Amino acid sequence: MQKIPQKIIHNKYLRHRKKFPHVWCPGCSNGIVLGAVIRAVAELEWKRSDITMVSGIGCSSRMPVYVDFNTLHTLHGRAIAFATGVKLFKPELKVIVVTGDGDATAIGGNHFIHAARRNIDLTVILLNNYIYGMTGGQYSPTTPIGDRTTTTPYGNIDPAFDICELALGAGAAFVARTTAYHATEAQTFIKKALVHKGFSLVEIICACPIIYGRMNKKGDAPAMMKSMKENILSIKAYEKLTEEQKEGKIKRGIFREVIKPEYTEEYDKLVKSLQASIGEVDNDRT
Repeated sequence: MQKIPQKIIHNKYLRHRKKFPHVWCPGCSNGIVLGAVIRAVAELEWKRSDITMVSGIGCSSRMPVYVDFNTLHTLHGRAIAFATGVKLFKPELKVIVVTGDGDATAIGGNHFIHAARRNIDLTVILLNNYIYGMTGGQYSPTTPIGDRTTTTPYGNIDPAFDICELALGAGAAFVARTTAYHATEAQTFIKKALVHKGFSLVEIICACPIIYGRMNKKGDAPAMMKSMKENILSIKAYEKLTEEQKEGKIKRGIFREVIKPEYTEEYDKLVKSLQASIGEVDNDRT
């Protein structure tokens, strides 16, 4: 495929008069993910009117403000619920959910696991920075044990979710993890997720240097990006490590990519079946 000039992508898919410069802090990874999303869409040559981006509340959830798609900026934790409504009402739309670790797996946890279980055709792009960044720096379900936040000032004692394992256990059809450092890989995974029929999750580990990084002495944005490079390894590289060497390492890659019945299509079949049976009853009565 011929490479599309960056300027054309920006002009086509971003709302330049909407709220630029953006709201994200210096060094935040969210802008990298935004770039990966619009480049993936550009490669697919999708029309903006065919796409709906839905978000809840949080730093990552500001993304719909900047893209020139159909957009919904909704309630905290309810992005997937709103997206499900959109998909059921207009199944022909490409529905993208942009959410954070807190938004999706804390207050939105039930929506997340049941959308995965039902295999609703949504692409969920989950930006995981291990903290609630926008609302004050509280700990989230992915905050590592021992890390400090405004609500765990002496260190977090809660075990963290592995978001991809959670999605796999719930039955998601496509599950992948990458990082903001691996930006080209992120674009590739997002593109694969967008065209996959069924519930697709792309977890992207992101840097939050201003809040999470400072509170836990992780260094500045370049230092946090370097840590992603060194400690978040491809599945192949990770599996070569000994159990001792795996300590502190995370694997990234595509963990599942399967085709199975999609919920909105099955729902439509059920509706048509019931309509046909009702019609047969009415014909019998006449």
